[in-house]
Amino acid sequence: MDTSIRNIRALAKLMAENSLSAIEIKDDLKAIRIERAAAVPSMPPQETSAQQDSQLRIETGAVPSPMVGIFYRASSPDAKPFVEVGASVKKGDVLCIIEAMKLLNEITADCDGTVEKICVEDGAMVEYGQILFIIR
Repeated sequence: MDTSIRNIRALAKLMAENSLSAIEIKDDLKAIRIERAAAVPSMPPQETSAQQDSQLRIETGAVPSPMVGIFYRASSPDAKPFVEVGASVKKGDVLCIIEAMKLLNEITADCDGTVEKICVEDGAMVEYGQILFIIR
């Protein structure tokens, strides 16, 4: 077996044993860098139907994030936020924007009500299912 392949395998073993995500070795003549591929997060299992999920959100008032991304309360840094605590909203009103993979996704109200709480800071990273607003 080629010496360089043996060296690469040895480096990979060293990475695994020490829980490293990357390793780089350099000398005057050559350099090698090995990186472990990032794990792709799996979506949570869907245990209930979309209709049941929607009904649960309406009953509890929770508005969860439908995706991972960056939470924005307004359409631009100079713009007024879409909603404030105490604001009345109608089903379909835009509550915020979540930026995911350079796409801006409007998140809308599932029901009529009043914004009781905004659970996320502007510009914060949000996870799938994280509660963004409480509307009652």
